[in-house]
Amino acid sequence: MRGIFRRPATAHAAEGTGMRTGLRWKLSAAIALVGALVAIALSLVVHNAARVSMLDNARDLADERIRIAQRNYESPSRTLFPNIKIDDPQLPSALRAKVEESRRATYVTDRPGGAPDIWAAVPVKDGHVLSLHTGFTDRSTDILKDLDQALVIGSIAVVLGGSALGVLIGGQLSRRLRKAAAAANQVARGESDVRVRDAIGGVVRDETDDLARAVDAMADTLQQRLEAERRVTADIAHELRTPVTGLLTAAELLPPGRPTELVLDRAKAMRTLVEDVLEVARLDSASERAELQDILLGEFVTRRVAAKDPAVEVRVVHESMLTTDPRRLERVLFNLLANAARHGKPPIQVTVEGRVIRVRDHGPGFPSDLLADGPSRFRTGSADRAGHGHGLGLTIAAGQARVLGARLTFRNVRPAGAPDHVPAEGAVAVLWLPEHAPTNTGSYPMLP
Repeated sequence: MRGIFRRPATAHAAEGTGMRTGLRWKLSAAIALVGALVAIALSLVVHNAARVSMLDNARDLADERIRIAQRNYESPSRTLFPNIKIDDPQLPSALRAKVEESRRATYVTDRPGGAPDIWAAVPVKDGHVLSLHTGFTDRSTDILKDLDQALVIGSIAVVLGGSALGVLIGGQLSRRLRKAAAAANQVARGESDVRVRDAIGGVVRDETDDLARAVDAMADTLQQRLEAERRVTADIAHELRTPVTGLLTAAELLPPGRPTELVLDRAKAMRTLVEDVLEVARLDSASERAELQDILLGEFVTRRVAAKDPAVEVRVVHESMLTTDPRRLERVLFNLLANAARHGKPPIQVTVEGRVIRVRDHGPGFPSDLLADGPSRFRTGSADRAGHGHGLGLTIAAGQARVLGARLTFRNVRPAGAPDHVPAEGAVAVLWLPEHAPTNTGSYPMLP
């Protein structure tokens, strides 16, 4: 079966179609909501306190006037103030009950329009009841309206100010987090010299600095482990080269026969495996650099494929001149052809269109694990351990493509509209080459 390809981190970032809302706007909305609730609560408290205070003053004034009216009524002259009534039939029942207990009292009622009425009543010596009925003064009403208007304006100002503050604070935090995410993505792409803490910068120290330091520590630890793993792999493969070469030389000296052929075949396979492991270790070290030449891509592919396997069909749709490393490009092309020949079915077709090379076979297609995750060393996608290959061919092809600044993708060919369970009609590997390969871009360690 075919090797398994590691999907880059950017593919995971593109997953999910849920709506994203920036931290800036979430924080601004939260502050605005809290500010609005606090402003409304304070406005209601202030409005009610002012109204109660004004009503208390009005009741005190009415009580003072009814006491004066009582003294004048009980004097020999029996003078009555304006608005003073005797035994008013409209006197509220609650106030009347207080008066019947021989108590002076005040009472507040609300008009249908919402304006309060102030009542005051007192019993006099002859058994009658003096009462005073007044409304809320226009001045008090105007003061309350002005206060309400000031509270509304203040509440709006608080909400707008809180929103602006939330945008400012959230924007700063969001920028730091975006810088941290960008730096973390660079580290994930293999740029080991990038540090998240340096990327976010700033003089303010907050939790994002703790997060950045933790990510940097994790990246350093992972890099050290990958480097140690690469060194061990390279050292083991290097140490195996000498005995494997000696084994192959000794096998060639054996007398002709079927046992000798089997020994030679296994020794050659072991030597190929050791060389492939060494190449993967070099690619993992990110020290490989392209040696550039100008080539005509269509002519180059046609000549190389014809020399490798004349049975492979090559079609040049559009010729293109580019600057790349011919040796590494040939390595990628041959590995793709070998993978197609080993795991696919003929006919194998190579198409060159501009700077894009497509290698297609007509076999069962790539396994789903490869399409989801991509080439990974020593994983072939085979259900048993006796599967052909070691999963290094496509791993090396992907690593060499990165050195060339190219992109290698894999897909299966299915009839239009066919569901996933329908068998594939072939596999296609597509190599997207740049016009000019970089001279300072090495490969990066592949995550396990």
